[in-house]
Amino acid sequence: MQPPSRRTFLALGLLLTTGGALTACTDSHDGKDATEGEHRRPDPDEPVRLRAVAATDTLLAGYDALLAGPGAGQAAQLQPLRAEAAQHRAALAAGLPGAQASSSAASASATPGSASPSASATGGAAAAVTSTAALASLERQTAQTRLADLGAASPQLARLLASVSTAGVLHAVALGDTAPPTVPAPGPGSASPSASGSLSPSSSGAGSSASGSPSAAPSGAGSAAAVGPEAVTAFQTALSAEHAAIYGYGVVGARLPEDQQRADARTALAAHQTRRDAWQRLLGGAGATPNAAAAGYQLPFPVADAAAAGRLAAHIETRLTTVYADLVAAVDGTQRTTAADALRECALRARHWGAAPTAFPGIPDPAAAPASGAPTAAPTPAATG
Repeated sequence: MQPPSRRTFLALGLLLTTGGALTACTDSHDGKDATEGEHRRPDPDEPVRLRAVAATDTLLAGYDALLAGPGAGQAAQLQPLRAEAAQHRAALAAGLPGAQASSSAASASATPGSASPSASATGGAAAAVTSTAALASLERQTAQTRLADLGAASPQLARLLASVSTAGVLHAVALGDTAPPTVPAPGPGSASPSASGSLSPSSSGAGSSASGSPSAAPSGAGSAAAVGPEAVTAFQTALSAEHAAIYGYGVVGARLPEDQQRADARTALAAHQTRRDAWQRLLGGAGATPNAAAAGYQLPFPVADAAAAGRLAAHIETRLTTVYADLVAAVDGTQRTTAADALRECALRARHWGAAPTAFPGIPDPAAAPASGAPTAAPTPAATG
């Protein structure tokens, strides 16, 4: 899924740039020193970044071991995934002092079979990766570890962790592991929002399939009692985006033949209706009046046939990944896990509908993004009249 371009923000009213845009970064802190030459200030995100970098080093070592051995013939599949993992490491290591920061560049440029810092640091873990199935499992496990630190991270870092975790799930799916991730118990020093919370389907069997197929029901929303004013605004934004998605899927379903594609569209529509209902309940419980749907929405392009309908579905889900990545940064506690869950579900559905891959689902590439974190676009409905 390519990061959304400004030119397509008008689509479906999901991502109109407005003065009230939801800011993904609540402050200018990005883990970097304020002034070069100044004494380095303690960074509360540093322990989280170090854990994330260490997990990524293990993952990169696994790729290197497989590419240097049994997976050499699968380089065309594995090397792009490894390159994305190296991008993740560079983003997670941003602002770390000394060897940790400099080794991220070395990991990104290391070639399979070379003595990269990641491989030398985690040789034992790499030795266990002797098949794509083992690597897929390691990708999924690494994605899970990102989620355990959501509650301990600053808003911007939590947003990055949720995006990178989602990318890891997409990698695992590409490698054949369709098991949904669960949130592990937090590590030392972590303040996980939920040690036992799960991103897997609910006990009733409804949930988001890690295979990328649309699912009928997302996991529940966070506690309404914990919703503050800023979070209310963010959830209203998410609710408006779900209203637009539901409208869009009505168009998608009408243009698809009565086959598996239409069944998938119905399932995705049901998932968005469930998510809409969850946000309405949460907002109502917090004493807010939930945003209503607009009378209609402007489509990003004509949808006259099944091919265009599939593109529209991919477009809807891709735009929603941006909404939910921003929601991760705007809320606290268990609500971050809920928002990360929604981001993952939308990314999997976007993949199912054929959206192009991206290393950072829902956010711009941190290497190209401005350090101050410019506001992202808000999902304001665009009524057609």
